[in-house]
Amino acid sequence: MTNELFDLTGQVALVTGASRGLGQHFARALAKAGADLILTSRKREDVAPFAAEMEAQGRRAVALELDVRDQGSIERMAAAAEAACGQVHILVNNAGCNVRKPALEVTWDDWNLVLDTNLRGSFFVAQQIARRMVPYGYGRIINIGSVTSVFGYAGLAPYGASRGGIRQLTMSLADDWGKHGITVNCLAPGWFETYQNRVLYENKEWVDYLIDRIPMKRPGEAHDLDGAVVFLASESSRYITGQTLLVDGGISTGAMRATVQTPTSTTGKTL
Repeated sequence: MTNELFDLTGQVALVTGASRGLGQHFARALAKAGADLILTSRKREDVAPFAAEMEAQGRRAVALELDVRDQGSIERMAAAAEAACGQVHILVNNAGCNVRKPALEVTWDDWNLVLDTNLRGSFFVAQQIARRMVPYGYGRIINIGSVTSVFGYAGLAPYGASRGGIRQLTMSLADDWGKHGITVNCLAPGWFETYQNRVLYENKEWVDYLIDRIPMKRPGEAHDLDGAVVFLASESSRYITGQTLLVDGGISTGAMRATVQTPTSTTGKTL
């Protein structure tokens, strides 16, 4: 019974931004749970080798081109996914980008790039796939968010705004589409090393600062997200919708944890 709750055999999962990083890792986790895959990237040739790898491991995998900033590209991708696989059971809205600058230096184009990719793109991909889920009365949509949706971080104004928007969008879509048997949830990672933030992890002082503020005393590792994405994609989460699941080692319990300690009495008891 327990294994059946997490079994994705016979289901099709569409993962955007799957050519590298966490998107590729989400796809691997879903494939290990039994799902076949539709994998997208802005250039099909960037994701085709990964699709071939998944095929070699016994999973059906289709590589498609998708630019989430282009409405026509989203519509073409959704139609191609339906033509190739029929019903899409799971959508992982992962494609995203970041511009890391002090707020006073953010340009109009910087803002549009990040918001158009992370927020507008996620909505219209979800809309196109949900339209195809409705006739079946079933769907699992997982929007990839971030711990930046609950904390403010200097240098990340557009990114934080986009991820906060994803969190709110998740709740709105859950309310809108629940009657169709579609759940919509947000998986929000904490600090994981990715292509976009790798430069930060090259700074030992910054890493030490980060670890000091994480209750579990380490940054996230990609496999820490496996259970969460499979859970939200599977029958085990069938009555959960509109929620944000933070996978962050506890950093969202309080950013001041490292500098503000709970006082104790001379007997060692917490005051």
